[in-house]
Amino acid sequence: MKKLYISLIIIIFISLQIKAQTIKKVIFLGNSYTYVNDLPLVLSNLAKSTGDSLFYNSNTPGGYTLQGHSTNPTSLSLIQQGGWDLMVLQEQSQLPSFPISQVLSQSYPYSVSLCNNFYQHNPCGQPLFFMTWGRKNGDQSNCATWPPVCTYAGMDSLLNLRYRMYADSNQALVSPVGAVWHYIRNHHPNIDLYSSDQSHPSMAGTYAAATTFYSLIFQKDPTNIKDDQGLSSTVAMDIRAAAKIIAFDSLAKWNMGKFSPVAGFSYSSQTDTILFHNTSLYAANFVWDFGDGDTAVTSNPVHIYKAPGTYKVILKAIKCNVLDTTSLFVTILPNGMIKLQLPQMEVYPNPSNSIIHIRFSQSLLPSEILLFSIDGRRIRSIEAKSQPQISVDISDLKSGIYFIGFAVQGVAYRYKVVKI
Repeated sequence: MKKLYISLIIIIFISLQIKAQTIKKVIFLGNSYTYVNDLPLVLSNLAKSTGDSLFYNSNTPGGYTLQGHSTNPTSLSLIQQGGWDLMVLQEQSQLPSFPISQVLSQSYPYSVSLCNNFYQHNPCGQPLFFMTWGRKNGDQSNCATWPPVCTYAGMDSLLNLRYRMYADSNQALVSPVGAVWHYIRNHHPNIDLYSSDQSHPSMAGTYAAATTFYSLIFQKDPTNIKDDQGLSSTVAMDIRAAAKIIAFDSLAKWNMGKFSPVAGFSYSSQTDTILFHNTSLYAANFVWDFGDGDTAVTSNPVHIYKAPGTYKVILKAIKCNVLDTTSLFVTILPNGMIKLQLPQMEVYPNPSNSIIHIRFSQSLLPSEILLFSIDGRRIRSIEAKSQPQISVDISDLKSGIYFIGFAVQGVAYRYKVVKI
């Protein structure tokens, strides 16, 4: 009996370990900023130290551009293998900081081409743009013809802006390595992130990149990493803390969850027939429950109710293993007429950086409102007292996506709010 008891404990422990482990499959398409110090291998080692696993492949020829990768047989073959969770894209180190006209002609179209190719062969995967950093003292080789890159600050700000442009335009994520470097330069000037050429990363620079990628790829706190990769424990700890502050603590800022499914619909009537109008975002599949036992999986179904009553219509918007749910009531009167539900809530201004106002219809007056983070954590409770309008101060929140949630008469409602 004692042996059996010990065996059960071991099995439970192993099961918990397996459950906690996250496995990600990632391809890296870039150049020497990725292959110097072997960033993918360093990231794999850091993940291993936390019990996670990274399976990866890469194509990183020196000086390569996104344009080059868009026709490179090795890059295209890797993409078309399929089954990847993420594709890391890194542009040539200077090009995104050049004038916007040059970026739009020499870089941006190839980010679109690569992302479209990736989505075609990896429908559940997502591109992840590698935001690089300004050179230690700016780009002196292009300073005379393009003064904004004469300094580190000028070059770095343009890289930050352009990589976020790439990501927003391609429904992709951003790994804010350059932003983490910026933080370290300001708060830990003793840590030299650059190699002797003042452009490529030192081991500390690669470690900063790897901890940032760990935050985005695994969506876990990088301060839990136990591998210092040969750096002093103090330096490694400071770098991990920087990645947490800039990347992990603000995942929504770097588009995490921004392109997840958002369910929404309205409806109209034609005599005894209800036409449902799907307004969902970023979803690939839909499941409707009309509340009378019938269901549908089309985008914009048509339905006829056979008896009077009030029916709760539920829509699930799905993309791969992520779903969002919303619902509305439909009332069929005894004479066969359909009572339409009017819009019930308005949030403005949205986006906002300080105060949002929430206005309710008379049929929807909650006593309490809950504010949630994008990952579902409850942030605060707001007393509404069944008032038709309330104001909420969100100035203390970090930039990102949040949700207002409440329930009235057993129906749950949710509304997205963007803090800028």
